[in-house]
Amino acid sequence: MIQALSILGSTGSIGTQTLDVVDKLGLTVCALTAHSNISLLEEQVRRYKPSLAVVYDEAKAKEFARNIADTDTRVMTGMEGLIAAAQHPDAELVLNSVVGMVGLRPTIAAAEAKKDIALANKETLVAGGNLVTDAVKKNGVKLLPVDSEHSAIFQCIQGMPEHKALKKLILTASGGPFFGRTTEELRDITVEQALKHPNWSMGAKITIDSASMMNKGLEIIEAGRLFEMDCEHIDVVVHRESIIHSLVEFTDNSVLAQLGLPDMRIPIQYAITYPQRYESPVGELDLAKIGSLSFYEPDEKTFRCLAACKKAFAMGGAATAIANGANEEANALFRQGKIKFLEIGELVMGAVDSITNFTPESVDDVLKADALARKYVTDRV
Repeated sequence: MIQALSILGSTGSIGTQTLDVVDKLGLTVCALTAHSNISLLEEQVRRYKPSLAVVYDEAKAKEFARNIADTDTRVMTGMEGLIAAAQHPDAELVLNSVVGMVGLRPTIAAAEAKKDIALANKETLVAGGNLVTDAVKKNGVKLLPVDSEHSAIFQCIQGMPEHKALKKLILTASGGPFFGRTTEELRDITVEQALKHPNWSMGAKITIDSASMMNKGLEIIEAGRLFEMDCEHIDVVVHRESIIHSLVEFTDNSVLAQLGLPDMRIPIQYAITYPQRYESPVGELDLAKIGSLSFYEPDEKTFRCLAACKKAFAMGGAATAIANGANEEANALFRQGKIKFLEIGELVMGAVDSITNFTPESVDDVLKADALARKYVTDRV
């Protein structure tokens, strides 16, 4: 088991739960990063004493540096700081839980520094694609999934005799707070309603993505790139209880599933301790108490983000970065009250259909696709 790690996005939902796991396992934290929540980051720095702390927001970083001037922790800011945290010389593992495209460069930087990566930043693989997987292969590092669905698949395929034995990946989706509702019923959904997830505790952006089913669309793309499967061999099933986190089907049509309480600390800990398992801070699963498990087909006509992601994945090239960029912009605009809930899916599909696709050959190309998608959205709002 590793003894030291850097945590990118330590003040977010995944970051704070990672620190629960750190406490349980008695690990050392080399670096912590936050976007702008300097009050919580200060608490973390004083408790875990990392040698490096990063505040992405430059103005907040100056204030933060004054606040912790009595400590031995060095303060950096911006992308330079994130990359420094990702390449910290003492870190054996980099857990990337920042939200959005900002996580792409630090992920590649970690791979280039020969650091194993625990990835909770799905946008990295969705937008970066082969740029990320090639960097991982070239540098011989591990890319370990932290998302509950991808961790479930990863756990199910351990011990698989050969890759070709894998026939299908089946991702489960909670369905979010609006499962079963019609398009008409979703026209006047408020931000407050969309932020009330039935099962999971997540950050605002990801919770909205779950409500729109964009999160599951991104996970299809991420699963395809993590496990080298095309869209035709990845299914989604709505599973309201969030007890089965995903399943795999093999060529003999046997199916394996990974089950557990809906608590992200299980996949976080498995990524940190892989391939070993240790006692976790999560409670036991009591199936008799749960009683029953249900499964439904997803509604792609109502939740257009899911259909848009599948279309972008099938198109390849920059289309997935375009879908992701359009969603990041539309999601933020919805949270700001500037567009309606259903417009998120309309704008993502519109960007995928309208922007000329191309093959990204560099990170700058990916960022270009992202910028084109964001401009498409803002021009229509």
